[in-house]
Amino acid sequence: MTDYEEQLDRALEQTPDIEGGGTRTDIPEPEARQEGNATVYENYRDTVDHLDRDPEAVLGFLQSDLGTSAQIDERGRARFTGSFDADRLAAAIDAYADAFVRCPECGLPDTQLVERAGATMLQCDACGALSSTG
Repeated sequence: MTDYEEQLDRALEQTPDIEGGGTRTDIPEPEARQEGNATVYENYRDTVDHLDRDPEAVLGFLQSDLGTSAQIDERGRARFTGSFDADRLAAAIDAYADAFVRCPECGLPDTQLVERAGATMLQCDACGALSSTG
């Protein structure tokens, strides 16, 4: 065995095993409840903080995806007109993450939205990919 191979074997032995119960793209499950004719997304602020995106921009996407109106209240919760269960909200959030957070090349959430030639693009800090959004 060469010196390089011995060093490589030693490095691999010393590297800790990483067991994944999840990934950095795991998004908190929506906590939704009905309040009159509205659905209150209790942990909306936690979700947008995790996505590292503007709450108003995410809300605009969700309104379009759910086909309803919404607002963010003083406590940072999203209030949607109509009845939506947590699974429907989770599907809409996941669609947003696929379009505006996760890199289509490497799948990591290490992205930011940038303007290029008048278009909003998704730039990945991990792999350097630049792709269109939506």
